[in-house]
Amino acid sequence: MERTTVALRAQDPISQAGVASQLRTRPEVSVMEWGEGDASPQIVIVVVDAVDEAVLTMLRHIQRTSTSRTVLVTTDIDEQKLVSAAECGVAGVVRRSESTPEHLVQVIGTVARGEGHLPSDLLGRLLEEVGRLQGQVLGPRGLHFTGLAAREVDVLRLVAEGYDTADIATKLAYSERTIKNVLHSVMTRLQLRNRSHAVAYAMRQGLI
Repeated sequence: MERTTVALRAQDPISQAGVASQLRTRPEVSVMEWGEGDASPQIVIVVVDAVDEAVLTMLRHIQRTSTSRTVLVTTDIDEQKLVSAAECGVAGVVRRSESTPEHLVQVIGTVARGEGHLPSDLLGRLLEEVGRLQGQVLGPRGLHFTGLAAREVDVLRLVAEGYDTADIATKLAYSERTIKNVLHSVMTRLQLRNRSHAVAYAMRQGLI
């Protein structure tokens, strides 16, 4: 069995030693010192009480200086701090109260395979936060989490319905040049090959 290489970062030596002693007995993982050798560990486990600016700075440093994926073990986290942690490259979150050796090893394996892990209640709250951001922050500015503005979505929806450039321009009260520019911008920014590819992308994102 190939062992997942793991390094630990904790805010206090007791937490560092405690998690290390739990993991060193597990055959699924190999615990290494941070900065040991040339290769980055597959997983970095960061153990903290709460996610504050110092922790976010640490997470950004790990993200910038290594190829490791990060698992955050924390006592307290809310949906806004979760979004901040995700922006800093965190792929898995475990509450300290739930961080048994078995559960921690399971999450390490999940994240090492390129997947993510969140406690179920945090996932629900995160989805609510995403919806709130879309509705209250991005939507009024004509933006969307998919990277498409509202006008771009309108154009792609009409392309999918079979309308040509002139028809779309008439329906949306834009010039034909504007419609062509919108489509060109979408395809260039998202590296889409043609109109059909752009429509397929919008459909996969659930926009049309």
